Amino acid sequence: MAYKIDLFAIFIFLGIVQSVFLSFFFFSKENRKIVANVFQGLMVLAMASCTLEILFCYTGYILHCLWLVDYSEWIAFLIGPSFYLMMFARVYGKIAPKWYWHFIPAAAWLLMQIPFFIQGEEVKFNAWIGAYHPAGLDFRATHAHFFRPSHHSDFILLHLAVYSLLVFLLMIKTFRQKKQSFWITEQATLKRLRSSALQLMSILVLLLVVKLIYKDDLGDHLFAAYVTVPIYLISFQVISESGFFKQTSLADQQKYKTSSLTGEQQQQLLSRLTQLMNEQKLFLKPDFSLPLLADQLRVTVHQLSQVINDGLGKSFFEMTAEYRIEEAKRLLKEKPNIKVEEIAEEVGYNSKSSFNTAFKKLTGKTPSEWRG
Repeated sequence: MAYKIDLFAIFIFLGIVQSVFLSFFFFSKENRKIVANVFQGLMVLAMASCTLEILFCYTGYILHCLWLVDYSEWIAFLIGPSFYLMMFARVYGKIAPKWYWHFIPAAAWLLMQIPFFIQGEEVKFNAWIGAYHPAGLDFRATHAHFFRPSHHSDFILLHLAVYSLLVFLLMIKTFRQKKQSFWITEQATLKRLRSSALQLMSILVLLLVVKLIYKDDLGDHLFAAYVTVPIYLISFQVISESGFFKQTSLADQQKYKTSSLTGEQQQQLLSRLTQLMNEQKLFLKPDFSLPLLADQLRVTVHQLSQVINDGLGKSFFEMTAEYRIEEAKRLLKEKPNIKVEEIAEEVGYNSKSSFNTAFKKLTGKTPSEWRG
């Protein structure tokens, strides 16, 4: 039987590789301190495991590892709970009481699959050929009389539907508490939560459509290809919020020697900068940037960068962090009932981890320790 390598196979493979990379990021020592990251990492790994089996079965390479046939059936039941617990932790900063009950369906399905897992290769081959090549060869293994859970697709659809409903109810409650419209909101955190919820619901709809159109598992490659899209969206979000691309070079000081600003003009610009930052507090905006600030001061980015580096002895991002952390210190004391995540958002940070890192770097304490 010829192997099948096409654009679907390549796209799915790249998504799996990206998923493994993301899981390392979410489970890293620093990031796993935030419980939401742990569940997001688990969700990403579960999605990668399911798409990996689909990739092997779709391309035909499963013939070299028949023991992997249907190995991910129970893992599919981890996606919904992991997603819901991740969203719950993003909203409340902690997980729901007795969270482990959510994983009982996955454990139960795994136990029911054990009789199948210990069967020989003929049984595994029959299972694969019957789902992906119904008209193909069937060994009709005589020793395959054992209990095996069936209608996996129906159960996983129902399972995802239940968790989509739970997520939807959680979002309604959250948006109402924040007095925000689900479709119209300016809060960055709420926008990300809304986007994540819609992605889960779109996956559920696509899975339903695929199963209605295709018999057995013949359309699973479409579902696997679509599942890789959220993986790349998560990757883009992680990269976009990273400070890697915001680093200043060692050559900046040398470039400033050619600046047209005189010493007096630099002092005037520095005074205007300080006044603008203290009065308008533009740094509280999540999209605050050097070009935006330069536009407000009506100078070039190069001139403003020179003034910040020479006049303040720091980079634009160091200056921004200091202003934001000073504002956060004030809010933490004045608003003791507001969660740290909300304080982080109020001062312009898109993630609690970035806020915690910056806060501890400048104060030597975490936001919670500072609040005391």
